Amino acid sequence: MAIATVNPATGETLKTFEPLNVGEIEERLFRAGRAFREHRLTSFAQRSALMHRAADLLEADQDGIARTMTTEMGKPLAAARAEAAKCVKAMRWYAEHAEAQLADEHPAPDDVKDSGAARAFVRYRPIGTVLAVMPWNFPLWQVVRFAAPALMAGNTGLLKHASNVPQTALYIEELFRRAGFPEGAFQTLLVGSDAIAGLLRDERIAAATLTGSEPAGRSVASIAGDEIKKTVLELGGSDPYLVLPSADLDKAVRTAVTARVQNAGQSCIAAKRFIVHTDVYDAFTSRFVERMSALKVGDPMAEDTDVGPLSSAQGRSDLEELVDDATRRGATAQCGGGRPLHLPDGWYYEPTVLTGITEDMRIHREEAFGPVASVYRVDGLDEAIELANDTSFGLSSNAWTRDAGEQERLTRDLEAGGVFFNGMTASHPGLPFGGVKRSGYGRELAGHGIREFCNATTVWFGPEE
Repeated sequence: MAIATVNPATGETLKTFEPLNVGEIEERLFRAGRAFREHRLTSFAQRSALMHRAADLLEADQDGIARTMTTEMGKPLAAARAEAAKCVKAMRWYAEHAEAQLADEHPAPDDVKDSGAARAFVRYRPIGTVLAVMPWNFPLWQVVRFAAPALMAGNTGLLKHASNVPQTALYIEELFRRAGFPEGAFQTLLVGSDAIAGLLRDERIAAATLTGSEPAGRSVASIAGDEIKKTVLELGGSDPYLVLPSADLDKAVRTAVTARVQNAGQSCIAAKRFIVHTDVYDAFTSRFVERMSALKVGDPMAEDTDVGPLSSAQGRSDLEELVDDATRRGATAQCGGGRPLHLPDGWYYEPTVLTGITEDMRIHREEAFGPVASVYRVDGLDEAIELANDTSFGLSSNAWTRDAGEQERLTRDLEAGGVFFNGMTASHPGLPFGGVKRSGYGRELAGHGIREFCNATTVWFGPEE
């Protein structure tokens, strides 16, 4: 895939970039190592000041970088601005909380007395340069939620971003440079996917984090495992959205629309499978279809656009294949189901609601990365849980119920990295984020995320003579 900015609203190639050559990659690895030796010795107060400065700069740049993101991957401009604002919030959160999250841990004396220690504690230390392989769908947020904790922990970062968002990737490097972080502390590598294996095998790369597809995760994890390097993986998702009889139905419907079409449905944690109790199925589905049908699909630069184009022609083709397979096998498109006729240019797809999904359809097993919702009818809680867990993914989940017993049961039994009741799944800097099963392993955000790439060092002192 060429490293280029291609406008998804028009299909026009706006700017292309030459990938770094071997010598240029080597120079960036050298800079990262040199920066780590300096950055690891800075205090939390110094790092905090730099991170606050980066947040201030991003806040000032919000409209400009939002337009860059919209141009490169097609999300509506309002959503791009919101993404930038979310990044500012996360950077400030880590600037203010990193020191406490990485504070020395002192076990109770009785817990270590058998070790012969007069005293002992655990200190979290940075490990070095972390390679981040990041996707295009949230081109700023995906990077910042890694970069902010990594830099605050004293690590350095190298970013291999998706090839269709090069200008956003270069902006992030420049942002941290402008903020005053050491030269080389955070660098963007404009390289193709074929360069990742060599980077992972370089001894100057201490660990890796990847957000992307399951095949990409398998590849990175296998190479890193061969090199005995830690990885954190956030892969695909096919999140269930359960609606039970006690739900606030109006709110559940409104939220369902946003949960399915945010970012044109191109989100790992977007709700994709809507599992609705038979007592409320007809009411929920009719209102859901009505609201999905009313969404405005169009120019992502327009302030009133609800759904922009998909990021690529291939992405749209993949989605079309899933929908066509489902309808050929008996599913019904209650709305949408094709390309909008009024938008002949660009990679648009109509918001679509499918019913009558069966196990033999690809969409029952595969992630639909676009504005397509699958709606299922179930007769009870047991059936809802069984269907929700009938997937190889386990990123997050939504459940709409005001019944405390049902909430406890779902918290216990849903196989996912998160369970969100009566609201939409979202990532937040103060809460850990990640999945189970083939959605990956490890956690980002909160204290869990900043400690993933730290050396939890036991410090032990023997009795004084």
